[in-house]
Amino acid sequence: MSDVLLRGGLPWGLGSPADLLVRDGLIHEVGPGLDAPGAQVADITGQFVLPGLVEAHCHLDKTLYGGPWVPHSADDTLAGRIGNDLGRRAEVGVPDAGRITALLERMSAAGTTHVRTHTDIDPRVGLRGVEAVREAAARVPVEVRQVAFPQHGVLTNPGTAELLEEALKSGVEAVGGLDPAGIDRDPVRHLDVIFGLAERYGAHVDIHLHDGGTLGGWELELIIERTRALGLGGRVAVSHAYALGQLDEAAQDRLAQGLAEAGVALVTAAVYSFPVPPVKKLRAAGVTLACGHDGIRDLWGPYGSGDMLERAMHLAYRSTFRRDEDIELALEAATTGGARLLGLQGYGLAPGDRADLVVLPCGGAAEAVVVHPARTLVMKDGVVLHN
Repeated sequence: MSDVLLRGGLPWGLGSPADLLVRDGLIHEVGPGLDAPGAQVADITGQFVLPGLVEAHCHLDKTLYGGPWVPHSADDTLAGRIGNDLGRRAEVGVPDAGRITALLERMSAAGTTHVRTHTDIDPRVGLRGVEAVREAAARVPVEVRQVAFPQHGVLTNPGTAELLEEALKSGVEAVGGLDPAGIDRDPVRHLDVIFGLAERYGAHVDIHLHDGGTLGGWELELIIERTRALGLGGRVAVSHAYALGQLDEAAQDRLAQGLAEAGVALVTAAVYSFPVPPVKKLRAAGVTLACGHDGIRDLWGPYGSGDMLERAMHLAYRSTFRRDEDIELALEAATTGGARLLGLQGYGLAPGDRADLVVLPCGGAAEAVVVHPARTLVMKDGVVLHN
């Protein structure tokens, strides 16, 4: 693998222009005026450099991306969207490895290097979604990690728990949950199943929590308590957590402290008008915060581009961020926050980190989020993929 010298860029967080020398898939050296005889040189003078973007919550197996347009047919309730997805997925050919591949290729071109995707597991679909995602991921230079996701319930959908276990046995990295109270009607038993599987197979946990208000707040307390009791800090995440955007400040403060101390991360997609967790408060408390698209062109909704900078813009906008330092928190969620969530090693822009890099024709973090310009260059493990 030949050396690559990126000349004159603006690495995020460095504060001054610098060259980046990439060697053997890693960032070898960062600094002004580097000399690298024989290296392939890319002049990126004045352009912003980020580590690879991290898509921390999507549903690759559900996507219709790359296929013909499918008009949306679900109503606006959670139950309606679940029923629409369950009733029509066979008709529209979901899951489909070709469409998943098309979406991953789009993500890669936009600078995403790592993806966590929630893959449906239930008696009707079995592990076909897991297999389709693996097939597509083998075709595209993006690292994909799957969550075995019980989209249609665990306790209320007999046979699902056993299939979640089969998915973990097959190498799926995380086990998911879904509204332990609102969907499964028994949060203690639901968490017994999900955390029991995680403990047994050394897996991560990522629970969709749409339940709002004090009910959702109580479920967050149960998840915090379970994480502490089992010593699973750093391996547990809650996605959506709408309740955090609805509770009063005292409850938010208490839960933010509990999440941080227990090592429970939060993932938000900031979609539609659903409540967004208080980003600034959570980060000030030390909670790991990541973001993702949720659904992308699927039976749940027609939106989504695969561009994580655009998704970061939605998070900043929904959070009413206007100051540069606040907008930068949304970029953090789409990069370092996602990396912490996934436990990525060697992630960043320092010597020794993996050379997963994105170059943008802009001057800084806030501009990158607001403008989300075309990518000048995308590199994965030291290989230039798009320029």
